[in-house]
Amino acid sequence: MLFTEEQCELAKSERAWLAKHDPVEFLRHSASDGVSEADPRALAHIGTAGIAEILTTDAGGSQADLAVLSSEHGRAASAVPVAEVALAGWVLELAGLADRLAEHVAGNYMTLTTAAYRERVTGPRIVGASAPFVSVPSADRIVGVITDDDVLYVVPDDGGVTVSPIGTIDLTRPWARAQFDVAVSAVESAPLPPGTAARYRDAAAVHRAFDSVGGAAQLLDRTVEYARQREQFGAVIGSFQAVKHHCASMAVFVAAAEATLAAAVDALAAGDAERRRPADAAIAYAAMASNSVAGLAQQVHGGIGFTWEHDLHLYLRRIKVNGNIDGTVRDRRRALVR
Repeated sequence: MLFTEEQCELAKSERAWLAKHDPVEFLRHSASDGVSEADPRALAHIGTAGIAEILTTDAGGSQADLAVLSSEHGRAASAVPVAEVALAGWVLELAGLADRLAEHVAGNYMTLTTAAYRERVTGPRIVGASAPFVSVPSADRIVGVITDDDVLYVVPDDGGVTVSPIGTIDLTRPWARAQFDVAVSAVESAPLPPGTAARYRDAAAVHRAFDSVGGAAQLLDRTVEYARQREQFGAVIGSFQAVKHHCASMAVFVAAAEATLAAAVDALAAGDAERRRPADAAIAYAAMASNSVAGLAQQVHGGIGFTWEHDLHLYLRRIKVNGNIDGTVRDRRRALVR
């Protein structure tokens, strides 16, 4: 992906912060039941660094800027849903909820999700389930749900919403779903511009794909470094043609996925017809490419890559979940030919 000079500096700064506060190290030392929760230092960081408000008018950030951050957090296997937090700020501004936005950017984050297929507004009540989301315990006290008719409902945790964990193979992030049963009159609501629900879903999926490709880029770098050091039959394995081919294939997958996602990011501001096809194509390819990179990394690492102590399986699990939580590769490809 071709970044501007400012975006390169943003990536460099965020990578340095994540290296200093390693999410994987935090996971291994603090995870309960094997699943990580967001480091409180990281949650504070996205507030103080302005990431929560990056897409607001005053901040002047773009989806491409957020893509840089999504990629870096994927590269570090961070438990912070950085894109979702930033997109929540964007939606709160669109809804005109200035007080909620001020609370959000101050660190009292709102969890934002879209309505799952069972969600419906039945007369004066909202009843149903949300789409899956990455849980942040300090944010799950306030849940915002965007319905398909482009209305934002803000529901406090004591007002008819129950957030329940979802078991996945992803050990780097806790996933959850919200169940709603609340009177419309008891919650705050605001109309959104037409098409906001669809735009949010596409943007969240594109940034999740960037997360996967960031993880794939990390696996590429680690695999190349391992191939330079690991010796077999009296030579480093990186000198073997088959290993060279695997590493080259990984590099091509990462570069191509970044290029397709760059086109999708550029299209996020467009209308449904102009946005949907680039998004579906990029998300499908990025999921396939990231999975392929993880598989090749496993092959080059050999037996060590299968151990619990090695980080490779954490990235593999994360990439697998990213590629299925918003629909499978097959789903995206089918959408392209409709």
